[in-house]
Amino acid sequence: MIWTLSKIVMRATAIFCESPLTHCRRLVIVVAVLFVGFASVTKAWSRDKAEAEDSARKLALMFEKERFEFRAEAWVKDLGPDVGKALRVQLFKGNDYRFCIAVPPDSGVHVTGAVLDFDGKPSGEIQPVLDGWGCVLSFKPNKTGVYVVAVRQESTGKKREVPCAVITGYR
Repeated sequence: MIWTLSKIVMRATAIFCESPLTHCRRLVIVVAVLFVGFASVTKAWSRDKAEAEDSARKLALMFEKERFEFRAEAWVKDLGPDVGKALRVQLFKGNDYRFCIAVPPDSGVHVTGAVLDFDGKPSGEIQPVLDGWGCVLSFKPNKTGVYVVAVRQESTGKKREVPCAVITGYR
C-alpha cells in the first residue's frame, strides 16, 4: 500500500484520539512506513551515483585504446544546480591528461567543465557528449603543479541536484 504524506498526517492525527494500545501499534506502522520510504530514496540515490561513475568510465573507454591510463578511483560528488564543484589535481609537465566527467544520462542535466591554471584561467579543450550528460577535458600542462578541474551544470539542461563523477587519465 502506498501512503502519501497527507494520508500519513491525517492518520497520525487520528491516532492521538484512540486508545494507548492502538496508538502504539499505529505509531510503529507509521515509523516503519517512513523508514521504508527513506531506505528506497537512499537506494535510488546510490544507484544514481553508480550510473554517473559508469557513464564516466564509458567515456574513458575510448581513450584507453589511445594508451591512456585511468586511475582506479573516481571522484563522485553531488553537483547542485547553482554552485559547481572544484577538484584539485596534481598534474605533471609533459603528460597528456583526460578528465571524463559525467552525470546519470537519464537525469536530463547537462554538465560542462574546465581546467583552471595557476592564475585561475580556463585552459584545455572540451569535448561535450551529444546529449549533454558528460564531457571530456583534454589538457597538457606547461609546468608541474596543482590545478583545478571546475565542473558545473549548464543552463540548457534540467536544473536539479545530481551525482557527478570525474575519472582522470594520463599518458
